[in-house]
This record gives sequence, structure tokens and C-alpha cells, in this order.
Amino acid sequence: MKKKLMLLGMVFLISLSSACRLAQSPPPVALESTPRLAILSAYQPELEALRARMDVKDQRVINGRTYYLGNLAGHEAVLFSTGVSMVNAAMTTQTALDYFDVRAMVFSGIAGGVNPELNIGDVVVPAQWGQYQEQVFARQTSDGWDTGWYKEPYGNFGMMFPQPVSVTREGGRADAEEEHFWFPVDRKMLEAAGQIAPGVRLENCAQGGNCLEQEPKIIVGGNGVSGPTFVDNAEYRIWVWQTFHADALDMETAAVAQVAYVNNVPFLAFRSLSDLAGGGPGQNEIGIFFQLAAENSAQVLEAFLEGWRQ
Repeated sequence: MKKKLMLLGMVFLISLSSACRLAQSPPPVALESTPRLAILSAYQPELEALRARMDVKDQRVINGRTYYLGNLAGHEAVLFSTGVSMVNAAMTTQTALDYFDVRAMVFSGIAGGVNPELNIGDVVVPAQWGQYQEQVFARQTSDGWDTGWYKEPYGNFGMMFPQPVSVTREGGRADAEEEHFWFPVDRKMLEAAGQIAPGVRLENCAQGGNCLEQEPKIIVGGNGVSGPTFVDNAEYRIWVWQTFHADALDMETAAVAQVAYVNNVPFLAFRSLSDLAGGGPGQNEIGIFFQLAAENSAQVLEAFLEGWRQ
């Protein structure tokens, strides 16, 4: 009887173990084995500026998003639109890493200008990206703002107090979370961008004859920030500059930078200023200079790819 109970117990444990294995999601199956550079843009008009430069050989649709396979500036690449804002950007980027053999990633697109020394049409290549709208909305008291158990590492904008994000990382101890605000880009890629920058000439006039008052320039280094809101507010723009010394703000890049960090994949982003995030003298400029900015960013990215090799 005792042996029979032990045998039944062993069968139960084996069955339980098998059920647990079956309950786990299988890893994604790679669609191909070609080592590729992932090239990202936020949405379709930005993507078109890059697809026009790419020799597209094939395409795959995953979760409703098209991933274009081909060659751009001598690199075997997978090109795709992340979709607008942080969750879309993180999801589509991780999908590319899951289904393709991605060795490095670059982003090209537009952004709102924050640094008062920069102008529309300029291209920024920040050294690090932060998620500046990961925030505590603090309780207001008679003594001011109370953030409770949360820290106050940065200056606040009214009730809004920016916070770091918690991440785990490939190769690290399971469930060991790290706190980060800034996610750095790849140092060697950033150095390569600095080397090509002086030789790139940027567009000065948009379609329709609207021209900039100054020649656009390329800024390599500095900070960029991302969050899930479109910013068109002069006061908020000033606060972002004073608090983070960010040259530009957008809605995707820091999310991609986090995914790159977690997966240990080299990453670099190019963003051209399409507007001044509310700092201009009149109506937001994005409707006039969007295409110019997208082309300038794509142009710098292409020049970078022509000179960069892993």
C-alpha cells in the first residue's frame, strides 16, 4: 500500500510538472536568420522618408504591423513604424527583437524642440533618453506638495513629480529590478554620428516655399526625453529645459531606449525638430515643417549608416 501511494505521488508530481511546462508560453519563432539592423520611425509619414531610401526585398506582418526587409546604405535591415506613443513603441520594438536577428537599432523621426539655442530643422542625436512623464501626482497640503513615500529626484511642475522607472535586464538576476531615469545610447554609435555630422547638409526649405531663417545644424550628445503627451505649452517647455536640459522631447524614443537596454542591443536615435513644443511666437509649426524635419532626420541617419559598421 505504501509503495502504491508513493507511485501515485510520483505520477502526480510528473503530471503537475508537465502541466506547468505546457502552461508556459513558448518563445517566439524567428522568421529568418539574417542578422539585421532595425530601423524605426514613429508613424507612416516618417517611415516613408526611410522606405524611399531602402531597397525593400520582402515584408512580414506581425500583430497588424508591417516589417520591411531589405538593404539601406549597405546594411541588411528590418524597417518598421513603431506606432505613436510609448506603449506602441515598446511593443513593436520588442516584437522586432523576438522575430528577427536584430544586432543594433536606430530611430529616425521628428521631435519638439526644447533647448532655446536650437531651431526648427535642427537634428539632435542625444547621448541618453529619459521618460520624463513617469510621475507622481502629489497631494496638495497646507505645507505644499506631499509625494508620500516617493522620492523627489527632480524639480516638479506643479503637482507633477518625475520618477525613475524599474527594469529587469537580459542576463541579470531574475526579477532583480533596477531603477533608471536615463537610458544611454551606444557610445560607439554616438561617436560615429559625431564624425559624420560636419559633412551633412540639411534641408532649409519646406514644401510650399516656407524656408527657415537659419541653416539647420546637427547636435550630437546631450539629453532627450519622451512621454505619452504631445507638448505645445511654452511654460512646460521651459520647465523641461530647466529640469532635464533636454534638447528635444517626443513620444517614443525613451521607450525604445529602455527595450534596447533590457535586451542589451546597441541603440541610437536621430530626431529633427519639427516645432518648438509651444515655444514659437504663434501657432504650432509642425503642420508646416513636419516633412522637412522628417527628411532631415532621415538624411542624417542615412549618412550615419554609410559610414558606420558594427
